[in-house]
Amino acid sequence: MREHLAALARLGVDAAAVRRPAELAAVHALVLPGGESTTMAKLARTFELLEPLRARVAAGLPVLGTCAGMILLADRVEDGAVGQETVGGLDITVRRNAFGRQVDSFEEDLQVAGVDGPVHAVFIRAPWVEHVGEGVDVLAQVEAGPAAGRIVAVRQGPLMATSFHPEVGGDSRIHALFLSGAGLT
Repeated sequence: MREHLAALARLGVDAAAVRRPAELAAVHALVLPGGESTTMAKLARTFELLEPLRARVAAGLPVLGTCAGMILLADRVEDGAVGQETVGGLDITVRRNAFGRQVDSFEEDLQVAGVDGPVHAVFIRAPWVEHVGEGVDVLAQVEAGPAAGRIVAVRQGPLMATSFHPEVGGDSRIHALFLSGAGLT
């Protein structure tokens, strides 16, 4: 989360961590970071954030989900844990840990629609998008190797998600794309 806050600060955004329903009610946009998606959903439920988050997403809150955040925004999850919950709202099917285990993590430069020049993408136990519904724009796909063609960045209205960690490395262009597409710049 710290790296997302730094990326947003570089763009002049006053950002803060959200841990309680009152904090969620006060924000104009949200970033769901990487981590472990099942644990994040359980914590959201424990701290009474899951239902308010679902309601805010359904009402049009702009949200950027990265890695596990992509899983949380997805309407459907393949290879999820039994009983795994999501926030939903993004008409995609994601495959959890699609690229493999921690040792299979990798980095690749990607072309991302709406961003000039390649984006250095860091994939850590990342998901990929198996299927996109109508109204979902594909922003990036893996370009090489055995996963070539796999979808790794999408946008649907005010929701945007990446399989990779755009907060790593000091490049704020993905965050800027999110803010711009959500009408926040």
